[in-house]
Amino acid sequence: AVVSTQSTGPTKLFSKAIVTGYKRGLRNQHSSISLLKIEGVDTKGDTEFYHGKRVAYIYRGQKARKNKVTKRETKLRVIWGKIRRAHGSSGLVRASFRTNLPPKAIGATVRVMLYPSRV
Repeated sequence: AVVSTQSTGPTKLFSKAIVTGYKRGLRNQHSSISLLKIEGVDTKGDTEFYHGKRVAYIYRGQKARKNKVTKRETKLRVIWGKIRRAHGSSGLVRASFRTNLPPKAIGATVRVMLYPSRV
């Protein structure tokens, strides 16, 4: 009997996305809703999988603070958000964060966590 040893690589926990800006009209911009371009998503139908997924904007602060989970000093901070819906037909999505993203986040990379699962 032949036993196949299937080597499973590292499990993918998040996808990358880029903050392209805020939701806006011609004259007004709504900074409470951020627009994200997710890597490998190019159509409105592809965005369906990501609806409701958590998003993490990770940035570095000036002073070290104690992490609430690990109890260690760190300069890294996180702003958590959630993908709400699609934006247009080219694969952009709208996301709202617990606190609005700062303007320096435009062009930055965020992590789109692959949970909670809706499958």
